[in-house]
Amino acid sequence: MTGVARVAGVTERRVEADPRRWTRTLVLASASPARLATLRAAGVDPVVIVSGVDESQVSGAPAELALELARLKCSAVADRDDLPPDALVLGCDSVLELDGEALGKPGSPEEATERWRAMRGRTGVLHTGHCLTDPARARTEAETASTAVHFEDVDDAEIAAYVATGEPLYVAGAFTIDGLGGAYVRAIEGDHHNVVGLSLPLLRRLVRRLGHPWHEFWTAPR
Repeated sequence: MTGVARVAGVTERRVEADPRRWTRTLVLASASPARLATLRAAGVDPVVIVSGVDESQVSGAPAELALELARLKCSAVADRDDLPPDALVLGCDSVLELDGEALGKPGSPEEATERWRAMRGRTGVLHTGHCLTDPARARTEAETASTAVHFEDVDDAEIAAYVATGEPLYVAGAFTIDGLGGAYVRAIEGDHHNVVGLSLPLLRRLVRRLGHPWHEFWTAPR
């Protein structure tokens, strides 16, 4: 049987391992539609279980903060007793670093506008913490991927128009690279997927460190 619920625009599914998979199930402990879309485009269709971690209760240096939040999200889901028996649990969190400050999701249109006025024409670093746990073997691997992001020197009218769309209010750093905000990113140095919210090459390495081949998580051809 499959239970389905709507959470923040993402379908949360509590299911047993899909028999169409090669071998293993990946559980994504995140409500991020961008992370879900990235995994699906790479041939991995995860079970989504949102962690419910309160991100506002954790602080620290940007890269360390991203990794700690990823660990917390992963742990909150990995401790559940209703996971598929073959599952690996992935927690991720992204933080933009600018002037040494950690910038998560802006809390209001005013804050998003301030952020963009500070970021325009400059370079920030997008850190995404990744934590992967194999609950059956009580093993965990974790690492942060970092990508430099060069922003266009946008004017006040462009900032106002972008903020009015609502898009920057719900994403780390107040921008997306795979949506409307992509036109305001001049260049990046590093993994593009990491800026979206999940580094596929890093995730593959974490999977292999836990002793599994990456292709075990591909959805099998129908």
